[in-house]
Amino acid sequence: MTQPSAAVAASPGPAVAGAAAAVRRANFPDVMDFYAPGLKRWQTPEWTPANPRRFLPVSVTGPACALSCDHCQAKVLQGMISVRAGEDLFALAQRLHDQGSEGLLVSGGSTRAGGVPLLPHLHHVPRIRAELGMKVIVHSGVVSPRLAAGLAEADVDGVMLDIIGADETIREVYHLGLTVADMDRSLAALSSHGLRIIPHIVLGLHYGRFLGEHRALEMVTRYPVSTLILVVLVPLVGTPMEHLPPPPVGEVTGFFATARMAAPATTINLGCARPLGPVKAELDQAAIDLGLNGIAYPAEGAIGYARSRGLQPRLFEYCCSLTWTGAQETGYAKVEVGV
Repeated sequence: MTQPSAAVAASPGPAVAGAAAAVRRANFPDVMDFYAPGLKRWQTPEWTPANPRRFLPVSVTGPACALSCDHCQAKVLQGMISVRAGEDLFALAQRLHDQGSEGLLVSGGSTRAGGVPLLPHLHHVPRIRAELGMKVIVHSGVVSPRLAAGLAEADVDGVMLDIIGADETIREVYHLGLTVADMDRSLAALSSHGLRIIPHIVLGLHYGRFLGEHRALEMVTRYPVSTLILVVLVPLVGTPMEHLPPPPVGEVTGFFATARMAAPATTINLGCARPLGPVKAELDQAAIDLGLNGIAYPAEGAIGYARSRGLQPRLFEYCCSLTWTGAQETGYAKVEVGV
């Protein structure tokens, strides 16, 4: 990947939009991928997923998190499936597999050190993959050398983690005594083991304003990441951020263009989290116009819009981090879209 050029601060004009679209065309086929994992119930008139349980999120800590970050307060964990008392990760995977699941996102609450306590569960992953044929993506949080080695030994399919580019955000939003250097060390540790890295950048994470997103992008471009996922802060009810507006649309779409040109050959997807309503439709159209590769839970009309822009839609009922699966395993959870 190349290093990011100057940031696009406002809504991209025609020249910038054209340049971003041209970069995409030079590096990718004319397709647009859409994703609908079973993280929530979702459908539009354009697409009703056939199996909402195909890819599910699992929490190894139940609803518990030691950090209670200002943007989440552990509310995201409430929608995950918990490992039951007396049940191990393989038994849970087998139970979900019997109900139609084909893949898992293994996540959980954070420890005070900033990582998800995955190590006690990783020895089940090879058996889940071999005996059940399931994909296993993990959400790691901050990665220690020991965790990176454990993830590599378990042969997980991919590792998701948030990359934060401002010490203030790490301290004030996540309540961690870490720095941006710890984020960089996490990427380096994963890279040193050849793991498939799927970094997420949360746009507007610092109480609805940009602070460190471009620095996070600079870090990401120094490593051989599999897929970059961009998500947008959604202030949640019951959190310290609930009354804040989300970040300005122009600044978000400007970042889309900056990311596309900074990482011309890297798959970049717009992930699950972003504001709803007209803003969602606007962001999804901008993602299509500005050269992103995929969108999770597309807004109504986004699939048709992609087709109108000369992109063939492809639909996948799994996490937008599994971008290599559609190319290499064409039978895996793919739903062809009629013309």
